[in-house]
Amino acid sequence: MIKRERFLAFANFEPVDRVPRRASYIDDLRQRLTEHLGQDPLTYFDMDEGGSASLTPPDGFQFPDYSVYHQEFSGNPLFSIDGNGCGHLNHGFYHFTEYISPLRNVESFREIEEYPFVSNEGWSDTEMRRFCDERHARGESAWIFVGHMYENAWQVRGYEEFLMDLLTQPDWAEYILDRYCENNTRMAIAAAKAGFDCIMTGDDVANQNALMFQPELWREVMKPRWAKVIAAARAIKPDVHIWYHSDGNIWDILDDLVEIGITILNPVQPECMNPYEVRQRCGKNLAFDGCVGTQTTFPFGTTAEMRRVIRELAEGLDALNGGLMLSPTHVLEPEVPIANIEAFFDECDQLVSIRA
Repeated sequence: MIKRERFLAFANFEPVDRVPRRASYIDDLRQRLTEHLGQDPLTYFDMDEGGSASLTPPDGFQFPDYSVYHQEFSGNPLFSIDGNGCGHLNHGFYHFTEYISPLRNVESFREIEEYPFVSNEGWSDTEMRRFCDERHARGESAWIFVGHMYENAWQVRGYEEFLMDLLTQPDWAEYILDRYCENNTRMAIAAAKAGFDCIMTGDDVANQNALMFQPELWREVMKPRWAKVIAAARAIKPDVHIWYHSDGNIWDILDDLVEIGITILNPVQPECMNPYEVRQRCGKNLAFDGCVGTQTTFPFGTTAEMRRVIRELAEGLDALNGGLMLSPTHVLEPEVPIANIEAFFDECDQLVSIRA
């Protein structure tokens, strides 16, 4: 099988020649892995990845000057501002930063309305189309991340502030959500027109034990907006797969995700949800990308445990008949032993079909 055929077979619950697998790494670990392997791990392990692309702004486009929302950090070399205007204060621990929300102190809805949200309306899809065509020409699948919604909203407004808005002044929260929903919808439409195989979405809406808010609130506020994004893409490319990410225990909204058209669930975090129970509940409506714990097996397991976990997941979820891409449940952090990464890929590569 070429890689695109393998991806489509996995996502459609059809037999695969080998169980697809992939991983990502923070820079520190990636550099050490490269030194150990003599090659970048993204290439060395020949992963089942789909890449990424995006709409591009017109020539001369400049992001708003968000520094006016962060004047107290002016001149701080550890402070940076992202494309949404959210500040990041680095405390010297790898990629982890403290979020500083630009709308944390607003006192009126008018201040929300006046915030310079970046719109991707009118942006070019030329690079997206080129990327997708090149991936397909090489026999590879093409994926695209269309954006967050809830995560972007709380990062710009403030975590506690946004949750309070949802309950006490929902027009504030929904105004922000709509700005990102509009951008995500335009991205999804462009991706469908370009022929992408998979549109990646998602928001971290859960902790270890449950959703961060009542399921009814998610259904009222977030669900219809993601449904709009997905429906817009499917109106153009009905067979496009929709990948959804949320860490934590999202058991309460699994049926809702299926209802709005999600076909691939990531990461199915085993410390929070039992993958076998999720499969029993959702059947072939949800393929899994993940399932190998980054709170347990990857950092703290032995190589023998890693191999056992991989084998049990593949057999228990009937992975050679599709529906499972094995991957860490998050980016791999510095404490993960290199030997465990090698054991992960080696054991995955032994999961091949006699039909291959």
